[in-house]
Amino acid sequence: MSLLTNINSPSDLRKLDVEQLPQLCAEIREFLIDHLSRNPGHFASSMGAVDLIVALHYVYNTPDDRLVWDVGHQAYAHKILTGRREAFESLRTLDGLSGFPNPLESEADTFMAGHAGNSISAALGMAIADRSTPGHENRKTVAVIGDASISGGLAFEGLNNASNHPNNLLIVLNDNDMSIDDNVGALHGYLSDLTTSAGYNRWRNRMAVYLRKKGVLTENRKRAIIRFGNSVKSLVSKKQNIFEGLNIRYFGPIDGNDVVKLVKVFRDIKDMEGPRLLHVCTTKGKGYAPAEKDPSVWHAPGKFNPETGERKTADSKDVPPLWQEVFGQTLVELAELDDKVMGVTAAMPSGTSVCHLMKSFPQRSFDVGISEGHAVTFAGGLAAGGKRPFVAIYSSFLQRAYDNIIHDVAMQGLPVTFCIDRAGIVGEDGVTHHGVFDLAYLNCIPGMTVASPADEKTLRNLLYTALKGDSPFAIRYPRGRAFRNDWKSPMEPIKPGNGNTVLQCDDPAVIILTIGPALADALGAAEELNGEGVATAVYDMIWLKPLDEKILSHITRFPNAHIITVEDGVVTGGFGSAVTDSLRKMGSTNRITTLGVPDKWIAHGTVAELKNICGYDKGGILRAARGKSK
Repeated sequence: MSLLTNINSPSDLRKLDVEQLPQLCAEIREFLIDHLSRNPGHFASSMGAVDLIVALHYVYNTPDDRLVWDVGHQAYAHKILTGRREAFESLRTLDGLSGFPNPLESEADTFMAGHAGNSISAALGMAIADRSTPGHENRKTVAVIGDASISGGLAFEGLNNASNHPNNLLIVLNDNDMSIDDNVGALHGYLSDLTTSAGYNRWRNRMAVYLRKKGVLTENRKRAIIRFGNSVKSLVSKKQNIFEGLNIRYFGPIDGNDVVKLVKVFRDIKDMEGPRLLHVCTTKGKGYAPAEKDPSVWHAPGKFNPETGERKTADSKDVPPLWQEVFGQTLVELAELDDKVMGVTAAMPSGTSVCHLMKSFPQRSFDVGISEGHAVTFAGGLAAGGKRPFVAIYSSFLQRAYDNIIHDVAMQGLPVTFCIDRAGIVGEDGVTHHGVFDLAYLNCIPGMTVASPADEKTLRNLLYTALKGDSPFAIRYPRGRAFRNDWKSPMEPIKPGNGNTVLQCDDPAVIILTIGPALADALGAAEELNGEGVATAVYDMIWLKPLDEKILSHITRFPNAHIITVEDGVVTGGFGSAVTDSLRKMGSTNRITTLGVPDKWIAHGTVAELKNICGYDKGGILRAARGKSK
């Protein structure tokens, strides 16, 4: 680590000779392997992007010049080079570094990155803002976006807008999936070197200035020439790209793991005018053989032995299933029962376990890529065509499809089932990934049924209920493991609006109403309270919409009872708000305490740590019942 230990900022990096950069990249990879083997994070993407990040910080005057990351899985080397090397041990831990770029953490993080596809739009806004800001006219802005993210709708909107407004934005397409083997011939290499060379582009610019003065080169003709040039490059390279029709100059593809080559190219195209796109091809997991061999497994591998590559996983025989596994295997059973069942996911077949349906019924399974809005509207089309689509998307990502849910599904009453994975606090991925808003944003949609299971069997029964229904249906469940291994029981429908009385008593002093897996903490608290002589009843409501009016009417018979609602979501507009509103309409004067995620942004840490901070774990319920603040 002879080079890395002396780099505490990008200005330190720029003191190195170009010939030293490959060694620095190797040291950064050693650093990542060492740290991420002990403190897990996003491994393969960050290993693959090391050379690209080093080259960008070496050529551009960061942080004055701005790098805008997309998602941020690949940005660990960026954190290391921008003054956070010594704090890297704290990555994704409580009060430590975020796993994603965050402007609140460092001025080097220019924009929030956690959801895919926003870097082009954000960077374009910055680039255009600089053009009209005195002293910032020559500031450089670079958007980095991956080959998966660029397929999303927002990225296309940004690309389209980039060609319509004057700007000098550079877009770096980090392609870590496609091969460049077809493009290594002599002619293609010559063309790539020519079009990125400083000499060629100086000559090109002088010709453009001359032709403008003569009135020959108009804006329309300039666009036509750019399209023609891109077409020639596509012909020679035997590859076409969509950018040729958007008047964006396209360069590449080039080897994104050759840091010296990257530095040369960035220097050559740095001062060009107009929007440009540089296509670089990187290898996920670069520098670590196990990750290069199986990058999908090594996207976020958890703890591992850095010497052998052996991943440290729990024995599946001794632990309950993941919630997503219960969903995925149940979905296959539903598909066996009804040939109209179809599965849709947005780039997360393994993360949501839709992969099981893909294996059993490949013709009835669809991964639409990072396009959540399209996934929902596509499912609406399937439903309009007589099918029964189950759409599995992480809660925080489903937010991106809110209008599609309302306009393309709910207004038409289409029987689309939203299987909302990673609902609630998700832990180390932090603020951009917590799925805490879905109960609130779905509850206000007319005709939407919303439920959350407390256990595996209830999840299976809710999925079966959705199949037998005829309207939009949302089922939310958390990240991580459920509770029991004996969950494969026969499925039976649950009547919407019917909750469960879990713990009843004749004259309760405390009544706890829960939705979803919060029931486990509520039962733990109730056991302790009852042991202290505080009569406590517990109800698993299951349904947010419709609420169980019978249970609510029943508990109004105990006006002196303290009612506590518990949810793994925001309290503003969520389950507790709905219960309180309904009880007040019934004339209840009970004291009501709503526990859940408060009205503030929750950072990263373990799920247990964050629930404790928010005050809706067992301890938080006990404090509320005892009338104590934390």
